[in-house]
Amino acid sequence: MRRTTLTQFLVEQQRSARAIKPELRLLIEVVARACKAIAVNVGKGALAGMLGNAGTENVQGEAQKKLDVISNEILMEANEWGGHLAGMASEEMETFHEIPNRYPKGEYLLLFDPLDGSSNIDVNVSIGTIFSVLKSSDELGPVTEKSFLLPGTSQVAAGYAVYGPTTLLVLTVGTGVHCFTLDREMGSWVLTQSNMTIPEDTKEFAINMSNMRHWEPPVKRYVDELLQGKEGPRGKDFNMRWVASMVADVHRILTRGGIFMYPRDKREPDKPGKLRLMYEANPMSFIVEQAGGAATNGHQRILDVRPGKLHERVSVILGSKNEVERVTSYHLA
Repeated sequence: MRRTTLTQFLVEQQRSARAIKPELRLLIEVVARACKAIAVNVGKGALAGMLGNAGTENVQGEAQKKLDVISNEILMEANEWGGHLAGMASEEMETFHEIPNRYPKGEYLLLFDPLDGSSNIDVNVSIGTIFSVLKSSDELGPVTEKSFLLPGTSQVAAGYAVYGPTTLLVLTVGTGVHCFTLDREMGSWVLTQSNMTIPEDTKEFAINMSNMRHWEPPVKRYVDELLQGKEGPRGKDFNMRWVASMVADVHRILTRGGIFMYPRDKREPDKPGKLRLMYEANPMSFIVEQAGGAATNGHQRILDVRPGKLHERVSVILGSKNEVERVTSYHLA
């Protein structure tokens, strides 16, 4: 049986579908190679001293794991010199990184969460990398923070890698969602699922129940209805799943349906949510919508949110369309 590699898939998208330019194809390939390098480091774990804290904090004041720092460096070094980018921004860095003058500049901007689910590193649970690609509107001038502050609808590509029992790369360039599995012996990404779709209805939900006392009334109402099961207004039993790695939770939803919620809460009323709009919510929302799902912040479509700053946070409700619409309607009631 003929196997389609990531490179072959991207060339076909470039030639036949005309969905991407050659420069974007090369950029995605570089990101995919960087994810392979990160997977190698994740796989070594304690054997290479990769576990534990790095002794530093990121811009959000969170303790960085050694693998957070290493993954960020891998993505930066891999993408800096290729000539496809005007700039990069990372969840782990305080400000954006403009491509140095010694390298040619391209027309794209790359944003990424180098290692999502860091709290799971030391306990050997699936973690991953999330990335988003924007087209720069400042091709003739220097890149500024404002260059990155575009709504999620401006994304030309988005994806994530999952470092689990198998290493996966899930990608969209606006023509559906496709999953590639890393063949470790051959070193190539092989297409294993095409046009992934999220069922509109589900019996699974993912949320951190320990925060229930802090939730806003619409979220409490929705989850309470789920917990009542067959005897409640929904008339069916629901199962809860929570990995605490967004890549793992979203991939489960992409594979078999479900709803993922990370709502804002009363502990930090001045913040619109916990997850980062540019590095997590936007790319995941693009992927979920391309798979037939929905993604909102409770009040509006996430991809329509116009960011005001690079590290903006947002409430996230995404997954099976009918469930997302129900939670959103409770917020708007």
